[in-house]
Amino acid sequence: MKEYVLTQNAKNSKLKLAFLKKDLVFTISLILAMASSLIHPPRLEYINFKVLVSLFNLMLAIKAFEELKLLDRFAIGIVNKCKSSKQVSAILILLCFFTSMLVTNDVALITFVPLTLIISKKAKINMMETIVLQTIAANIGSSLTPMGNPQNLFIFSHYGISPAQFFTTILLLAFLGGSSLYISIYRLKGKKLNIALDPIPIKSRKKAAVWGIIFCIIIVSIFGGMSYQLAAIITFLAACILDYKLLAKIDYLLLITFICFFIFIGNIANIEALRDFASECLKNSTSVYFSSILASQLISNVPASILLSNFTMDWKSLLLGVNIGGLGTIIASLASVISYKLYIQSNPGKSKRYLIQFSLYNFLFLIFLSLIQFFILRLL
Repeated sequence: MKEYVLTQNAKNSKLKLAFLKKDLVFTISLILAMASSLIHPPRLEYINFKVLVSLFNLMLAIKAFEELKLLDRFAIGIVNKCKSSKQVSAILILLCFFTSMLVTNDVALITFVPLTLIISKKAKINMMETIVLQTIAANIGSSLTPMGNPQNLFIFSHYGISPAQFFTTILLLAFLGGSSLYISIYRLKGKKLNIALDPIPIKSRKKAAVWGIIFCIIIVSIFGGMSYQLAAIITFLAACILDYKLLAKIDYLLLITFICFFIFIGNIANIEALRDFASECLKNSTSVYFSSILASQLISNVPASILLSNFTMDWKSLLLGVNIGGLGTIIASLASVISYKLYIQSNPGKSKRYLIQFSLYNFLFLIFLSLIQFFILRLL
């Protein structure tokens, strides 16, 4: 009996360890949240409920589109019009780049990465590299507008920047990033697509129309046109009435991962020693620029912008630094966690490979853009 209990305990331990290994980002976020909580007690106010609820709403709507075969239909339309896998990748990457300017980087990724995964299965091609570049495209494209990402919106309103000031400051960075993306797309390996897939009928056009309206409501709530709580109620009720099984198909672990990161970021940002260090270091534009890039790698670019704004009036260096700083580590921009989670959910066992390729591309972009932009700052 004793041996049986020990065997079962060993099996349970192996299962838990295998689960933690399977999702490295969740494991890292959990460890960081727990470790930082020993240094500084966590607070409920650290958790951005608007982000969490909006993310839940979007996942539910996108899952509904998947179930109705709406994304499959769109995916087949793209594949049938393209002659090579490189053309498919270019379209998907550019969709993320341009739409992120209007609907934020996380919305662009949660909308188009599932589409990429469907195309990958339909055309039987590996699109890991495409998803990594989609993530970079969303983070770079979103830098061009104040509403493209949260840190831009915060800096824009906090410093009272005019639209002209904002665009003249960020335009060159977006151009350099877009040009680098074009080169990366050009260097992708192309595979001829000699396939003609039959169009897939939408399961229910009425339900598709309803979910289309709900998706618009969610986008409006993200922009502040209506309360995100009301949008959540509408989305939840729609799921209950139209297809309650959708609620069981959401990646709740992604939401928990975000909660863990919010706790870690909040704890770190409130450490007094870090605040003292920031006030000592931020003496000129160079220190603000590089500090914002470095801080973004450790605590993500949104809290980095909020933290550093308390110690500097140099909004140009801060704006450029936190946008470039969204590249690099997977937590530098929490939008990057979304595409990672979506990919490993569809491709379990490829977590390490994805993180290696993600890190390689992101740090290359980070080093190139940060150095070029630094020399331009020195010249101006």
